[in-house]
Amino acid sequence: MTQPIEQFLNNLISAWNSHDLDAAAQFYADDYAGMDVAQREPHRGPNGIRDFLTRYHRAFPDYRFTADEMIVENNRAVLLWTARGTHRGSVMNIPPTGRAINVRGVSVLTIENAKVKNAIYIWDVAGLLRNIGLLPEL
Repeated sequence: MTQPIEQFLNNLISAWNSHDLDAAAQFYADDYAGMDVAQREPHRGPNGIRDFLTRYHRAFPDYRFTADEMIVENNRAVLLWTARGTHRGSVMNIPPTGRAINVRGVSVLTIENAKVKNAIYIWDVAGLLRNIGLLPEL
C-alpha cells in the first residue's frame, strides 16, 4: 500500500462525505464484498458499494461520517464512526420524517492493493429507529 492505512481510511471517509458516489466507489476492489447488518445480501464490487451508498444518500442527503477511532493491524482495519444527517428520503421502507439522526457504527475492512476488498458494517439500527421516532427511548 503506497499510503498508510490510516490516511487511506481518512480519504475514504472524505469520499463518502463528498457525496460523489463514483469517487467513493474507486476505493473498492472489483471483487469487493461488503455485508451490512441492515441488508439481507452482501453488496459486491464498486457498483455494489455505489448502490449501497446511493440508498443512504437518498434517505439522508446531508449525511456526514466522522471517524471516531481507527485500529489497524497489517491490512485489516476497524473503523469506529458516527453518522449524522437528516431523514429526508425513504430508508428500509420508512418514509421520511425530517428528523435528525446521530448513529454510531463499526466497519471492519480488509484492504488489498489500495482497495477495500471485504467489509462488515455493524451499526446501531435500533438507534436510527429511535432517532426517527419508531422506537421508544429505553
